Amino acid sequence: MTSDRDAIDTQSAPSGLVVAIDGPASSGKSTVGAEAARRLGYRFCDTGLLYRAVTWLALERGVAPTDVAAVVPLATEVELVADSRGRLCHVHAEGHDVTEAVREAAVDRAVSDYARVSELRAALVTRQREIAERGGIIMAGRDIGTTILPDASVKIYLDASPEERARRRATERNTTDTQEAEQILAELRRRDTIDATRETAPLRIAPDALIVRTDGTSFEATVGAVVRAIRHAAPTVETPAAGRDSGR
Repeated sequence: MTSDRDAIDTQSAPSGLVVAIDGPASSGKSTVGAEAARRLGYRFCDTGLLYRAVTWLALERGVAPTDVAAVVPLATEVELVADSRGRLCHVHAEGHDVTEAVREAAVDRAVSDYARVSELRAALVTRQREIAERGGIIMAGRDIGTTILPDASVKIYLDASPEERARRRATERNTTDTQEAEQILAELRRRDTIDATRETAPLRIAPDALIVRTDGTSFEATVGAVVRAIRHAAPTVETPAAGRDSGR
């Protein structure tokens, strides 16, 4: 497997567009984006994994999000590792594969608190743009089309109600407990508020983004809409630079 940094230096640039998929927590960005990338032969990167990785590492070491001086250096200690299809879906930290650990409930509860640290976001911007600059990639996150890749060829915003997203998260965790389901919904609403109101790169819809609402829509239909949008743009749009530093 190849790390996010190694892939930039050792592989030739593929043809294809730079695609940004944004949306709130559990809106389907990673699953939809990964499947769309598979069908198109694109690479895929869920940038949220970087924040989850830092959060997991911080929790492991007892570093609070308010301890900015200790949090920011953790960004250099995590790596995204590609599988055979070019999906940067494995997380390595401290010399171990911690992919499963970064998806635990404790990380869910804490990740937005760390992601709102402006200095940490700044530390990860360059890495995200380096991953995208080779083109032929779908990148998913909260601020890809607005901040990380403002010149992305295609921008898509996946949206769903908090209730629908909570239902999906409960299904992922295979839980039928009513109290736990309510806790999941409350946590998603809390994360929405934090993501939308943070000072640096808040969650918002890019003016030129295609909005895809997924309440009551099948996974297949959502993936189809994303693939069609990318294919429609491909013949007429050149792959842009990964992103310009526009002072954001």
